[in-house]
Amino acid sequence: MKVLFALLFSVLMTPLLSMAQSSPIVVKLGEARAKKSLVALPALQFQGTPGASGNYQQIGSEIFNVINNDLIVSGYFQMIPQASFLEDTAKTGLRPAPADPKGFNFKSWSQIETDFLIRGSFSTPGQNVEMEVYVYHVPKASLVFGKKYTAPKTAVRKIAHTFANDLLENLTDKRGPFLSKLVVASDRGGNSWREIYTMDWDGANVDKITNHRTIAMSPAWSTDGKKIAYTAAVQRKRGVPRNHDLFLFDIASEKRSLISFRQGMNSGASFDPDNKHVYLTISQGTSPDIYKINQNGDMVTRLTTGPNGAMNVEPVVSPDGSKVAFSSDRSGRTMIFVMNADGSNVSRLTHAGQFNASPAWSPDGKKIAFAGFEKDHFDVFVMNADGTGMIRLTKATKPNGKMANNEDPSFSPDGRFVVYTSDRTGKNQIYISTADGAEERRVTTDSSNYFKPRWSKNFE
Repeated sequence: MKVLFALLFSVLMTPLLSMAQSSPIVVKLGEARAKKSLVALPALQFQGTPGASGNYQQIGSEIFNVINNDLIVSGYFQMIPQASFLEDTAKTGLRPAPADPKGFNFKSWSQIETDFLIRGSFSTPGQNVEMEVYVYHVPKASLVFGKKYTAPKTAVRKIAHTFANDLLENLTDKRGPFLSKLVVASDRGGNSWREIYTMDWDGANVDKITNHRTIAMSPAWSTDGKKIAYTAAVQRKRGVPRNHDLFLFDIASEKRSLISFRQGMNSGASFDPDNKHVYLTISQGTSPDIYKINQNGDMVTRLTTGPNGAMNVEPVVSPDGSKVAFSSDRSGRTMIFVMNADGSNVSRLTHAGQFNASPAWSPDGKKIAFAGFEKDHFDVFVMNADGTGMIRLTKATKPNGKMANNEDPSFSPDGRFVVYTSDRTGKNQIYISTADGAEERRVTTDSSNYFKPRWSKNFE
């Protein structure tokens, strides 16, 4: 497996001449849902000698397509079709006239009601790609920002994602999630096995990180994004039944260590903010309960004990480390509960539905997503951290008209989106939705099944 996240990458501020002063923030979070900003994204101009630059057209096309998709998925923008452009963008410069005699005319863009104009170029010196981009606020004829990005040709997608993140941060004061990844269990390798895979948030760059040839499940990122915990049903000795052990995979070294192998189930890992401890479910021939261990596997404390043989599973630590949300059937039906990180002050959050599971905290700790079972299917819901203000994110049908299952939610690093799986196509595929449920998009489009996707932090 290639070493992840070790790409040489630099972002350099481009001199912007007389327009060097950036404009103030012009998009307010929450307002963009009512009216999306119209964005013009012309093709990037190639600066170089075509005959000596190999596959420069493919590189330019990939950068453009990734940026375009990122901006559409963000939910804040509507892209203006290139057929509507009044200028030949291949013949006008990246900067406006009259400062640039061959520059573009703001009036040509205001006439088609453009809010933001993105003008960019790229070149391919040696083994690198360089991209120069300017973003303009057309109504004010002002520059929002301009940057020059340099990276190896192997990191073309990363250039595009970085720019999309920068654009959102400049316009909303909050960085986008486009340099993040997903970790997920999947049967995409064939047979009946499930292995653990990572991929970009948009489904690209799929990488297999396990090869147990068994059932691997429930992956989780460490808080710093450097490690992945997961459970696999492994046979440690011949003649001994398989046991569900908890492993820790180090991304940089690609080494795997066994951190919890108590007889029974060791699963559902969640890291505390300082990455020193892992919360998990352990079942040793009795009802499962929640424990806290260190990364060496040493037991620190037991957080739950029943009551009365109750099941306590799927612990997830809040972003500040003070709370743990989990699923439990202590009230009869399985519901979502929360407790202090030391196991004290347990309180019930959900009361409706037949079965609620798979809680997930938003990055700011203000929301919890979970999967709720009603009648004959699961859907994804989001509520405030105190259990109030619940909304439904999903509702979909299968080709046969029956309701689809939507489950296993996880928030994006900026809190704007929720990823989950859905079997609406007949296979368990990955989807994302805005956290308010307003927009939904499919991420994977193959014939495999995916389980328990978890969203990483941004990898800069």
